[in-house]
Amino acid sequence: MNQLMKCVAILPGGLEAEGVKELIDLGAYSINSLKRSVSFEADLACFYRIHLLSRLPFRVLRQIAEFPCNGPDSLYFQIQEAFPWDVWISPSQTFRVDVSGSTFGLTHSHFSALQVKNAIIDLQRKVFGERSSINVKNPDFCVHLHLNQGKGVVSLDSSRESLHRRGYRPAMGLAPLKENLAAGLIHKTQWDGSIPLVDPLCGSGIFLIEAVSIFLGIPSGLNKSFLFEKWIDFDLNLWNKQREIVKNMNLKNYNLPKIIGCEKDLDIANQAKENISHAGLTSLIDVQNISFQDLELPSKKGILICNPPYGKRIGDEHNLINLYKDFGNFCKKNASGWDLWVLNGNPNLSKFLYMKSTQRIPINNGGIDCRFLKYSIN
Repeated sequence: MNQLMKCVAILPGGLEAEGVKELIDLGAYSINSLKRSVSFEADLACFYRIHLLSRLPFRVLRQIAEFPCNGPDSLYFQIQEAFPWDVWISPSQTFRVDVSGSTFGLTHSHFSALQVKNAIIDLQRKVFGERSSINVKNPDFCVHLHLNQGKGVVSLDSSRESLHRRGYRPAMGLAPLKENLAAGLIHKTQWDGSIPLVDPLCGSGIFLIEAVSIFLGIPSGLNKSFLFEKWIDFDLNLWNKQREIVKNMNLKNYNLPKIIGCEKDLDIANQAKENISHAGLTSLIDVQNISFQDLELPSKKGILICNPPYGKRIGDEHNLINLYKDFGNFCKKNASGWDLWVLNGNPNLSKFLYMKSTQRIPINNGGIDCRFLKYSIN
């Protein structure tokens, strides 16, 4: 076995169990569920495989140092001694520093980031006589510091932007559901491609795209570039080998049941169709530009899933009451025997479905405390 790296996958809150399972399936070791994250160990091949195939993390951090930290001076000197920065980052390369958490004397993330930046560039000046520039949007390296209870953990971020971005989504609605959250919620429904899947309020189509992509085994990161390609221990041959393995995986056949999205707003329905086209799934997902009240469900019973507005980012809460009433009536009238999953961020609205949920799973959706509600429709 090659040397293992300590890593952390940052996840949407509530999807930790799904993150653990995904990492097990991808061959990681020493997996431990944390709050909104999962720690694990991986060799290089597994690390590369995770970036090609995982659908749930926002970020993957490679831990490079851990040290006691009790203030600004301590942080500065510990950073300089923690890692061979002069070997890894040359003055011709740019970097940025991200900080999470706080500890004694270090309660402002911007100030803590400045201390880390100063420690690295001062070391570079001493060694090279020159220093790297800071590039927030498009850095060559992203250094991540986490502070907690007198301890600092320094990591390298494997990507400059969040891994939830798949690249198929040029069009987004007003309150877009992130792709990794949608993927995790699909896992929670246990939909396996054998029964119809319908989103009666599909917005930009993300639930359906992620569901079909998961079923078919479509890689999430095959066409992306990553910051680890600039790390000094990057193994190009191994990376290309893992990419070839993923490219040549036998995708499941297209023997899918009806996959239907419903969106009454024409512009948003067209956004969904554009996203589906970019994902290469136009022949598999049917988006209908109608109200859910006019939707004809497949005769075979299946799963309904949706993320209706909460009255926080879109719509007025009072005006949304009728939407929930109408949707509840539609389900009871037309979807007997189906399961319904609703991502809800406003319990004052979900009660107007007038149905009793059989599961209530806490989920964090972009800072909104939500519940993923399951209903067995009678």
